[in-house]
Amino acid sequence: MKPLKILFADDDLKYSMLLKRFLEKEGYEVTYAGNGLIALEQFPLVKPDLVLLDVNMPGCNGFEVAERIRETDKHVLIFFLSDRSDKADRLQGFQLRANDYLAKPFYPEELIARIRERFDAQLTDTIEEETYRFGQSVFNYSTNEIRTGNNKVLITSRQADILRLLARHLNLAVERDTLLATVWGTSSYANSLALNVQITYLRKALRNDPAVKIESLMKKGYVLKG
Repeated sequence: MKPLKILFADDDLKYSMLLKRFLEKEGYEVTYAGNGLIALEQFPLVKPDLVLLDVNMPGCNGFEVAERIRETDKHVLIFFLSDRSDKADRLQGFQLRANDYLAKPFYPEELIARIRERFDAQLTDTIEEETYRFGQSVFNYSTNEIRTGNNKVLITSRQADILRLLARHLNLAVERDTLLATVWGTSSYANSLALNVQITYLRKALRNDPAVKIESLMKKGYVLKG
């Protein structure tokens, strides 16, 4: 099996070299870029499976790099690695269809665990396409797509994980703790707030289908109706 190719952009050279060596010891092929402009130049050459982006970089910050990448590639995985961990920055990262956002400092082992989780899920998806139908829509978990007639909406992997669980229990209540444990692994206050935000985005993604809605159950959870 070919090694996973990672494009890693961060202007902190000393920190980056330590993390790069750690990733390479795990068998990953890592290309380092010292700033966002170099990352954009390297992206079409490297054709990475995963892009790791620091947010605070001179010239072109991580958010700008992600936005440019998403203009041409909707599926490559993007993780933000940043010391900017407030709510607004996290929301901006996920609005750019990032797949994960790790706040610095973090343990390298945590990053490895998240990478493995994502790519193990991708390998599973390639074996058997996983789709769900509700209302007039078809949700393809394998590609993160929601199709309603001629309309197609692409959602983030996090949103896809949430919608998948709701779709598996169509017209049935799914408790908040179940969603948090399944999608985030923990029911912390920060993750609970993140769930509220992701539900809002999912409702927008489903607005093309008037027969489908996500209802909130006071202090309990959500139900996908369709």
